[in-house]
Order: sequence, then C-alpha cells, then structure tokens
Amino acid sequence: MKIAVTLCALCISATTAFAALSRDEGKRLSNAGTILTELRNAPDKGIPDNLWGKAQCVIVIPSMKKVAFIVGGEYGSGVMSCRAGGGWSSPVFMQLAKGSWGLQIGGEEVDLVLLVMNKRGVDKLLEDKVALGGDASVAAGPLGRSTTAATDAQMSAEILAYSRAQGVFAGIDLSGGVLRPDKEADARAYGANAKAADIIGGVNHMNAPAEAAPFTAALKAETRQSRSRQ
Repeated sequence: MKIAVTLCALCISATTAFAALSRDEGKRLSNAGTILTELRNAPDKGIPDNLWGKAQCVIVIPSMKKVAFIVGGEYGSGVMSCRAGGGWSSPVFMQLAKGSWGLQIGGEEVDLVLLVMNKRGVDKLLEDKVALGGDASVAAGPLGRSTTAATDAQMSAEILAYSRAQGVFAGIDLSGGVLRPDKEADARAYGANAKAADIIGGVNHMNAPAEAAPFTAALKAETRQSRSRQ
C-alpha cells in the first residue's frame, strides 16, 4: 500500500513539474488577451464584427520581432484558440518565423492578430507547419466595424492578418513566413504527448493552464460583444 501511495505521489509530482510553463509562456498568454481586446476595439479601426464571428480560430502573437541588417527576419511566439462547442478551445502555443534578404537595417516589434477563416486553413495549421502565402493564403484584414470596403483577396483569404506597431495599425507582409505549433511549450502545458489537434479538439480533457485565464476571458468577452452589436 505504501509503495502504491508513493508511486502515485511521484506521478502527480512529475506531472505538475512537467506542466509548469516558463515565465515567457505565461506572459504570452497574459499579453495575448490584452492585445486581442485592444485590436478588436480600436476606435474606427477595429477588427470587423462579422469577420470575427466567422473566424474559426484566432492567433495572437505579442511583440513579434522584426530585425534586419542585410539579412532580415521576423520571429514571434503566441497562442491560438479555435471555436469549440459554442465557446473556445484551450490555447495552442504557436511560432511564426520569416526570413528576408536585401538592403535593410533596423528593427521593431509588432503585435499581430491572425483570423483563420475556414476549416481548410485550420486543418493546415494543425499539421507540422504551414507556409503563409503558399500552403495557406494570407491577406491584411480590413479595418472598421464594416467590411463593405474589403477586397476580393481579403474576403477569399484563408487567414486575415491585423498588425500594430508602436500603437498604430500597420501593414505587414507575412507571405513566405512559416507558422507552426510550439511543441515544446505545448508539452509543458499539456504533457509530453500533446498534439495541437488534440488540444483544439479537447481530447483527453486537455484543460487550459491557469495562466491562460486572461486570454480565454478576452475571447469570451469579444464574442459576447460582437453578438450584441450585430
């Protein structure tokens, strides 16, 4: 009996230690909620309610780094949640990387929100990786409460991108970038065998870590607000 109790305690201890998120991952979740709320509700420039209502998944990447010195690059880490049973799934940790070449110098940080507009786009994201502009079409999303000015490219894109640099909405070209699940962070949050598709689908009761509360609360609040305005 004592041996069984000891083994059980060790298993619980190991699971708890394994699921401990890093400070950076906890910060990602907290900042993602703030950025989502701010970009959704920017005066006269927010993400349109009808597009928000149609989006299958939402990806938020806080403070994506854009650095350049001859060889440039963009790198960011964030989180994704998808609609599930009238609500939102536990978040999947994500990474986005893009390289570039040319005469360039400088650097900045960009807050990024991506709306995944259809199941085909979702299925691609749940694979090992997706090339933006190649495997999945991506376009800068239209701003404002109405989408009447949206272009055909925007309305047919699988992913719509909204970006903000230094507090101001700014265009960003994500074509050529690679978006993929952050398997190491997902393993810390949900266990060694966690897969993005299982997290999104709620397989094996993969509940969101406590640090995800600000992000999931923001998703729920924005959904309620969007419905009340439509």
